[in-house]
Amino acid sequence: MSIWWSLHLRREAASVPLARRLLMGTMETAGVDPEISYDLSLALSEACANAVEHGGTAAPGEPGGPDGESPAAYRVTAYLDGETCRIEVADTGPGFARPRGRIRSPQVSPDAESGRGLGLIEELADHVRIRNRPGRAGAVVSFDKMLKWREGAPLVVT
Repeated sequence: MSIWWSLHLRREAASVPLARRLLMGTMETAGVDPEISYDLSLALSEACANAVEHGGTAAPGEPGGPDGESPAAYRVTAYLDGETCRIEVADTGPGFARPRGRIRSPQVSPDAESGRGLGLIEELADHVRIRNRPGRAGAVVSFDKMLKWREGAPLVVT
């Protein structure tokens, strides 16, 4: 059984809990173990918060991608496929100065209010990939995690 959905969200703080609740509802309905669901929803919240805060506007002359995304928006796509969940958050901002496949958490002051999101995603997920969108402005953060299922889960893959 495969489930996937994609959201096109405005770069507003109110969009973050919307994406998180949709993911939690999907995983609960499918029968994913609550601990796995929580880890993925927290990682999604961090990725969405980064898109809202750092997604910025597209570079001059690039009002958005050819897929019609506006610079004030970002996209969340979730795939539950077999034993894996993959989540991708893409924005139309300037992208990463040096995109990295593996994250090395920066040294962050204990009293800093931000700067831990990507490192937290890496701790919560099994595999994380960070890249710039090919041929257009924006960054993509994608991560996957192996799923565990509740006893008697309705959509469990056997």
